[in-house]
Amino acid sequence: MMQELLQFDTELFLKIHRGLSNGFFDWLMPLLRNRFFWSPLYLFIVIFCIKQYKKTGLYIIGGVLLTFALGDMISSRIIKPNVNRTRPCNEIRLADQIIHRVPCGSGKSFPSSHATNHFGIAVFLIGVFYRKWRPILPIGILWAASISFAQIYVGVHYPIDVFCGTLLGTSLGLLTTFIYHKIKPAQ
Repeated sequence: MMQELLQFDTELFLKIHRGLSNGFFDWLMPLLRNRFFWSPLYLFIVIFCIKQYKKTGLYIIGGVLLTFALGDMISSRIIKPNVNRTRPCNEIRLADQIIHRVPCGSGKSFPSSHATNHFGIAVFLIGVFYRKWRPILPIGILWAASISFAQIYVGVHYPIDVFCGTLLGTSLGLLTTFIYHKIKPAQ
């Protein structure tokens, strides 16, 4: 059963990584997964929260940071070293099939920390702002999903790595949303 699942994962990875290959995605996907590309958005969130929500804004920023810290710690420091899955771009049996779109890195593959962190942050922000601004739901999910998909396309993660990172990040986003609503100051 596990062998069939891993085979399916590899086949799906190759269908995305090689099968969807095109010049536009080759340009866009490396950008989407680059943390500096999103820096203006992160800065906007910080400024918006402080300017619009004052003290509560600091709690929102704290919630984003807590979500990121928990996601990164659990995915990178606890799960990855214990699962020890090789990234597809470092997998010897896939060496002749990988298109090197970004540096591969030496880290492990399971789960995707990008998926964990971005889905965690998206779910947290959805949980905070959904009642006041409903478009945050599709925007947040699309944002996290596009970054997560880019991880597969550029060749640094398998689909199962991203799927499990999505589940972990969503769970952490729900947890930190719950914590935020319990401790935020009254408005």
